[in-house]
Amino acid sequence: MHKKKSMKILSIQGSPRPNGNSAAIAKRFCDTAKNHGADIECFILNAMHYKGCQGCMACKTKQECCVIKDDVTAVLQQVQTADVLVLSSPVYWGDLSSQMKGFIDRMYSFLKPDYMTAQCKSRLKTGKKLVLVLCQEDPPEEHADIFPRYAFFFDWLGFSESHLIRACSVHSIGAVHKRRDILAEAEHTAAGLFKNGRIRK
Repeated sequence: MHKKKSMKILSIQGSPRPNGNSAAIAKRFCDTAKNHGADIECFILNAMHYKGCQGCMACKTKQECCVIKDDVTAVLQQVQTADVLVLSSPVYWGDLSSQMKGFIDRMYSFLKPDYMTAQCKSRLKTGKKLVLVLCQEDPPEEHADIFPRYAFFFDWLGFSESHLIRACSVHSIGAVHKRRDILAEAEHTAAGLFKNGRIRK
């Protein structure tokens, strides 16, 4: 009898505050998925030592992976085997945190050398799912372009679905715990990855 494959969820926190609002939403999402049987792996970027993409183009000429060896190397390896990638970040200056942006830039190594013209642009296995968690102090109509912009490029990487969980008008640490609507959305999004107790394809 074959053992049912567990969903692997990789949660990457881009906030400099380990107990901040975006981290709390990501935790609620992951806790819900874990209750459904998912395996969770979590990394806090602010506690790691790494560089952003150096533009050396070695991943397009000499190797099929990023040649930089630092703390993010192991995280990029985890991305390859993950079913779901959860990226959580506060919104700074209308974009993701520098910690998260630097990590995403390193994911450039997953694109094939001919990605600009190739129908299949990514070295990653297709069918992965992205969950982007954003927290911002501004109202909803501000910075509304962040999710569509990154979802577009993750489509290049072969992610078949992209989901947004966004908390607006939150700033102080712990403020999101008073937002039952946002926490319920995190739970609903996580539960939606499963169907009859199995991974939804």
